[in-house]
Amino acid sequence: MTVPYKRILTVGLSALLLIATAVSPAASVASVASVPDAQRAFDWEIGTWRSSVRVLAEPLSGSADQWLQFDGTSTVRPLMDRRANVLEFAVSGPNGRIDALNLRLYEPQAQRWSLTFVNMRDGLLTPAVFGGFRDGVGEFHGDDRLGDRPIKVRFLIVRQGPDVARFEQAFSADGGTTWETNWVAVDHRVRR
Repeated sequence: MTVPYKRILTVGLSALLLIATAVSPAASVASVASVPDAQRAFDWEIGTWRSSVRVLAEPLSGSADQWLQFDGTSTVRPLMDRRANVLEFAVSGPNGRIDALNLRLYEPQAQRWSLTFVNMRDGLLTPAVFGGFRDGVGEFHGDDRLGDRPIKVRFLIVRQGPDVARFEQAFSADGGTTWETNWVAVDHRVRR
């Protein structure tokens, strides 16, 4: 079995994902604008985290769900006076290893964040997802391809306390009417 790690991780980690409908660009800007200092939206995540990840082996395939398990770490470092940050991600399990980066950039003119993923296996960047945080939940949307078909990507980040966060990614093949979650990660902060 070949697992599409590149698509699962790089499309979105995006991470990572909860609301059932797509957000328009105007709604994304409004969500981010409601945060007092949207540029600092990821400050809470700076540091090292223990990651437990479940990945759907064949997203949007119509086949029975088979979830793969991975464990490891993610480390978030600030860049450029916190106008950007990078997440280094390394997990492994019985089905292999995933090493990836997530570059997050704040766009002040659009008042939103862009999240771009790269799987270190192939070194390719995925199309970014865009959005921000509202009431402790980060929601990011974008467009990509899975094989030969266009898809929508939804990535959610849910803070479950100061030291726990949940990341979900979902794909939609019908323009955002229905979503299939294909990535769930729960991170616990590593205290030093």
